[in-house]
Order: sequence, then structure tokens, then C-alpha cells
Amino acid sequence: MTLEKRPLFVHIITHGPHCLDGVAAAVAIARARPQAEILPWFVHNHEVNDAVRELRCGSDVANEVWITDVSWTDRQADRHLRGLAERGARVFWVDHHRTAIERFEAGEVDVPFAASVVSERYAASRLVYEYLGERDDGALIKRFRDFWPVVERADDTDRWIHAIEGSHDLALTVRAMGSTAAYDDLLSIDRAVTYTPRMRAALERVGGELQRSRDAAERQRFSLRLPSGLVLVTSVCHGYPSEVADAWGRVTPNAVFALYDAKFRAVSLRRSPDCAVDLSRLARRFGGGGHPAAAGCELPWVGTNIPRGMADLLGPALAHVAD
Repeated sequence: MTLEKRPLFVHIITHGPHCLDGVAAAVAIARARPQAEILPWFVHNHEVNDAVRELRCGSDVANEVWITDVSWTDRQADRHLRGLAERGARVFWVDHHRTAIERFEAGEVDVPFAASVVSERYAASRLVYEYLGERDDGALIKRFRDFWPVVERADDTDRWIHAIEGSHDLALTVRAMGSTAAYDDLLSIDRAVTYTPRMRAALERVGGELQRSRDAAERQRFSLRLPSGLVLVTSVCHGYPSEVADAWGRVTPNAVFALYDAKFRAVSLRRSPDCAVDLSRLARRFGGGGHPAAAGCELPWVGTNIPRGMADLLGPALAHVAD
């Protein structure tokens, strides 16, 4: 059997389980590879290293490995990807997070990629879509082209532009559904982005879930004013940390919000529109990453009073980053 005739297996490690951008990136790849066996893996940021190390590619098939909207951080993962590439797998990396870009530009990533697109220009799904589209040799079908409106909405909401009607609702729908169900439904969604019954049901659930999360966060809200005048606001929510922080940012100027999401056991960092602190730098001090305006990390044990413990831990680091 020649290489060209071997079955194609496409392994995708991407951000999940609640991220429209990560899910859309995986779907764009799948819709561009209609004859391939697609193996998507949706991971939190802290799971990326393990996911990369656990990748297995069969020797009797052609393999593509796509890592999108996430990055790994340890040398063992680098070595494993090099080994996969040496055995014939084509490895692609697409990411738009500031911390990944800094590592890439510093030469800290040692992998022979078939291609890499590491840029803040667009969200990961749009970077993936445009990379695939630019290399269209006529094989990309209408099914791939019709996915553009979803990609456009993912880019709009992930970069917090919010200029396209319906983009925020789509992001909330994916968050409510979870990545596996959302991936399955988006595989066949039409160009008009017509919601499936399961998607409509998920969006209907969002309103109540979001209100309960806002109420929980408000009850546990803790504020710390730093000597610089910057305000650090911490709390615990149950999903939807971006939406909680967005509401607070409209009425709390010069503020950084740190919300522990009890649903996903991670800390989301956001800032008010007038705040210029680079949150990716703050997250990186705790092993996380992200964008200047939106980042995330995990924190060590902060005691039983989580909001106060987060403030005690993040306050000194934030003061240093904001200098």
C-alpha cells in the first residue's frame, strides 16, 4: 500500500470542553478532511502536556497531528512530537495566545512542524480556517466553505470584539453543551448557522445557569485596592466567568477580576475595559497563560476562603506585573 492510498487519521488536540474557538478549530479541520478518520481531544490548558505525551499514531496509516488553541510546556512533550514526526506524522500547531507566541519566538519549541501558525492576528479557529483555505488545491468542498460563518463568530467572541450578531450566544451555547456534543452538531451545521434542537435547548438553559453563577459570585465577591489604585476583585462562580467579569467591568473601573470557576476548577482572569494590565503575564507567573485581556491559570491551595486566599496570592504578583 502506497503512502497516498493509506487511510488518513487526523489527531486533534484542542481547547475545551467549553471553548467555541477550540471546538470550531477542530470542526474546521474535520470538514476539510472529509475522507479521514478524525480523533478530536478536547483539553483544559493544564491537560495539554499529558495529552501530547499520550498521542499514539499507527504505522500502517497516514497521520496528521493538529494542536490548536493550546500549547504544551515540557520538553518530554517536545521529544514525543519529534518522534512522531520522525516516524512520518505531519505535525501542525496553531495558537494565538501571547504566552505561546513568546515561547515560540524565543526558540523554546523544538518540533519539526509540517506547518505552524502562531499569531495574535486572529483566534485559533480563524487561523486554522485561513491556513487550510489558502492551500486549497480544489479539494476543499462546499461543506468546508459553509463553515466560515461559525469561524467568523468564534473569532469575534474569542477576541472580545462582539461585532457580529449571535456570536456571543453561539459561544454560550457551546459552553452549555460541552465540546463533544457541540463538535458533533457543528460538523453538519449549515451556512446560516441554523441551530439544531440540541443547540436550541442548550441556549435556553444558559439564562438560568448564568444568573445563578452571577448570584453566587456576587455573594462571595472580595475587593482589594492596591497602592497603585488598581482594584483586584476575586470571587467564586459556577461557570460563565467571562460573563460575570464583563458585567462587573462595566461598573468597576481600573480593575482586574479573578474568578475561580468551581465548575471547571480553574481561575479566569479578566480586566475592566479601561485597565491596561497584561493578564497573560500575571497568569504565566502561576503556570498559566492567555491574552492581555483574558487569561487563566490554576492556583495552589488558597484556604477555605477562596476569594480572600486568591487576593492574598494574586495581589503581590499583580502589583509586580502592573509596575
